[in-house]
Amino acid sequence: MANSLSSGDGVPRVAIVGRPNVGKSTLFNRLVGSRHAIVDDTPGVTRDVRESPARLGDLKFTLLDTAGWETADVARLEGRMRRFTERAVDTVDAVLFLIDARAGVLPLDEAFASWLRKRHEKVIVVANKCEGRAGQNGLAEAHALGFGQPIPVSAEHGEGLSDLHEAMARLIPAVEDEEEEDEADEEVSDKHAEAAAAAAAKRPLMLAIVGRPNVGKSTLLNRLVGEERVLTGPEAGITRDSIRVEWEWRGRKIRLIDTAGMRRRSRIDHRLETMSVADTLDAIRLADVVVVVLDAGDMLEKQDLTLAGRVIDEGRALVIAVNKTDLLTDDRSGASKAWRKLNDRLESSFTQVKDVPIVGFSALNGRGVERLMPKVMETYDTWNLRIKTPQLNRWLREMEVLHPPPLAKGRRIRLRFMSQIKTRPPTFILSASQADELGKDYIRFLVNRLRDDFGMPGVPIRLNMRKAKNPYASRAKPQR
Repeated sequence: MANSLSSGDGVPRVAIVGRPNVGKSTLFNRLVGSRHAIVDDTPGVTRDVRESPARLGDLKFTLLDTAGWETADVARLEGRMRRFTERAVDTVDAVLFLIDARAGVLPLDEAFASWLRKRHEKVIVVANKCEGRAGQNGLAEAHALGFGQPIPVSAEHGEGLSDLHEAMARLIPAVEDEEEEDEADEEVSDKHAEAAAAAAAKRPLMLAIVGRPNVGKSTLLNRLVGEERVLTGPEAGITRDSIRVEWEWRGRKIRLIDTAGMRRRSRIDHRLETMSVADTLDAIRLADVVVVVLDAGDMLEKQDLTLAGRVIDEGRALVIAVNKTDLLTDDRSGASKAWRKLNDRLESSFTQVKDVPIVGFSALNGRGVERLMPKVMETYDTWNLRIKTPQLNRWLREMEVLHPPPLAKGRRIRLRFMSQIKTRPPTFILSASQADELGKDYIRFLVNRLRDDFGMPGVPIRLNMRKAKNPYASRAKPQR
């Protein structure tokens, strides 16, 4: 029998289990309060164990969404999925055993119930799809599973949740609410910069791992955390939705996000894959640092550049990770040529971001993986860099002398004032006379010098123009 295994913060853990396509992910999304898990009519959409904070009334808990339980050999993908589900059952305080009341109790439900009785003592049978009268027979059959009174619900319509709350309250304790921190980026002044940096250091660093299918993203995550936390295998496209794993590296809390592989848009021909891609794009938007994983045997396809460009456009910190470098060791001259080509492609494709950090390794055997996290943290610190306003304006005066702004309408444009209004990524405001006439070339010069002079390689820098106020603009013109 499983013992109580509440997380370190005292929050109980609850797993939703059952055979495929009974509505586990729908109930997960209902209790979490948002669309965290991909839902589709296709059986077996969920493959990894996904967890997220959830609540039901005054009950607060960590909820686990698991893959559908099937009696398949462990050598097959379905068998490996079952192993992850069984492992999840051993790490929770309570289990919600979901059945499809409209389909009734099937032999697979009975087989899982027989296994579950030996594995966990706190099990609630939840009969899903009980809206209307169609699920009454299945609800009656659920009594025979041997876990007490089944709870009729409709996860899709939110019915029966009060009965579910009553049943769960007997198994897990209520937890007092704690004030949650706002994870949004904040525009702060110089005097509040240190406080903002301290607050950011307390939050988990959001690290998303993205790339094309079968480049080794899940293998990399497992190698980083030192255990098999997400499903891997030779099959391409195993990961379908973004899986978050809480981790700690050298005392720093990290939230690793494993994402579905992204193919070219023209090759996406299935609605489920479209939802997976949307989930990956959401992970990029929410991340602090994004690691784009490449296959050393086929570095920088067009899709790799598209992914890296998306990260830069979203203003996230970017690290390029080249996996399977053991494939390049047999031919040193060929390997050197491949690395040079990679650097050249990055330099030519992303002129707005120079010196993107690149780390090579083999996630399968672990060689070189230890170099990734120091580079991630270095890039993250650069992404959070703040330059004080007096220092910026001294630098601006030097730039004005070194490379005077262009003429506009016969007059030299004046650079009046500059300040950093935001970090994550570093964002600056430049006030200038005739700002619209400054030109892209001169703005690019300033951004490049900012990057070089203040040490900001590899992160996007945003420089917004502000037209200087005309003190006489409000005066009315004299009437003739």
